[in-house]
Order: sequence, then structure tokens, then C-alpha cells
Amino acid sequence: MLPACAYVPAGEHSWRSSELTRGPWHPDHQHAGPPIALAARQIERAAAALGLSHVARLTANLLRPIPIAELTVAVQTDYAGRNVAHFSAALTSGGKEVARFTALAQREAELALPDGLPGHPLPQAPRPPESSPPAKFPFGHTFTGYPDLVECRVAEGAFFRGPSAIWFRLRRPLIEGEAPSPIERVAVAADSGNGISAILDFERYLFVNSDLTVNLLRRPQGEWICIEARTLLGPASGGLAEARIYDATGLVGRSTPSLAVRRRE
Repeated sequence: MLPACAYVPAGEHSWRSSELTRGPWHPDHQHAGPPIALAARQIERAAAALGLSHVARLTANLLRPIPIAELTVAVQTDYAGRNVAHFSAALTSGGKEVARFTALAQREAELALPDGLPGHPLPQAPRPPESSPPAKFPFGHTFTGYPDLVECRVAEGAFFRGPSAIWFRLRRPLIEGEAPSPIERVAVAADSGNGISAILDFERYLFVNSDLTVNLLRRPQGEWICIEARTLLGPASGGLAEARIYDATGLVGRSTPSLAVRRRE
């Protein structure tokens, strides 16, 4: 029987991780999407306490593999002004810091824009979720993990075959008893950009990201998040997976993880 959620509260700022967070690289390690979403949740709440409702940027520095274990998130307000605030956060497990975050939050206000702006209206995803066929990750068939946490549909391309656009929706809550917020939905999906657009053989190469930056121009809406990604590789074991992020109404932002590419031993 699958767990009911990704995380169960274990204290004021701590959570127990379930098997739904397991990633493809090691059976004891989490996919980075769920813990990044967990930190985003805490940053979003710190921003809301200041009247700032839009997390415009979230950067995750993944310092170590994140174990499927109890996690603690500590958020600090680095600067708070009238309309923007900067935050940092630390994710720890077993007394070790495993990830570090920075974020920018903004105050929202209605603003009438002139007609005819270049690049506007903002682009749409290649296909809406309701007309995109279901798909499954090419890993996770033999274990419980991240592919059981998210439902996927293909808007364009195909998994692990280069540029692609994939819709994501959480099958189960991130936190027990809570409806996921928009930034949580984005964070869970955005870390998969380097996987869905992979161009190297998963059985022969590792292409792990040790960071992720998400920039959002507005708050996403609805349950579905589309990641339209492509992988770019350099000649010295480095790479980048750049992506556009959509909701059902159009473009909401971009994400970029840096890749460290190695042959499997």
C-alpha cells in the first residue's frame, strides 16, 4: 500500500519523509523535487506573514544527497522592505545541512498593462493537460518513489528523448492533511527538467543537478504544472537543463538546474 503523502509532520519545523520521495539515483535518497517544495512551503509562509504573497524566485543549493528520513527546515528573513523581501533557509537531516535556499518574495498589486506589448499575450503550453496523453517515468517500475507521487501527461516530445513538455500533477499531498500551494506544485515538478529532457542513456550516464533556480512572473493557478525543458551539454562534464514553466492559462516562469555529467562506473 502506498503512503498517503510525501511528508508527515514530526514537530514544529520537522517532517518524516515517506517512500514517495524516493528518486532514481539511489534507493535511500530523495528526488530533490519534494524537499525543495517543503522548503518553498516554509519560505512562502514566512513571506505571507509580511504581506508578501508572490515567491518570485527560489534557488536551491543541494549540498548532499537528501536521505529518506526526518527533515528540518529553518527559515531566516535576510531583508524585508515594503514590497520585497529576501529569505534564506537551511534543510537539515541527522544533524547535517543537506540543502540551502535563497528566495525573493514580492507584494502583489493589480496593474493595468498597455495593449500590444512585444511577447504578449504570454505563450501557452504546447497542449493543455486535458488533451495530453498520460505517461510514466522510465524509472520507478520496481520501487515506490517519486513516479508514484506525481501524475504525468505529455504535451510534446517524450521522456528521456530530448526536448519535451510534460504536465505534472500531485497524486497525493506533499504534507499530510494539506492541499499543496502553487509554489509547492511548481517545485515538485521543476526539478525534473533534466530528467524529462535527458539526451544521454540513463543506464550509462549520471546527469545529476546540484542546484535549481525557479523564477516566476506570477503565481501559478490550478493543479497542473507543465515543464517544457531541453538539456544542453558542454564539453567538460557540465550541462544545463533550461525550462519554461506553464500552468493551464499560460507561461508562469522559467527554471534552470546545473548538471554534473559522469559515466556510470
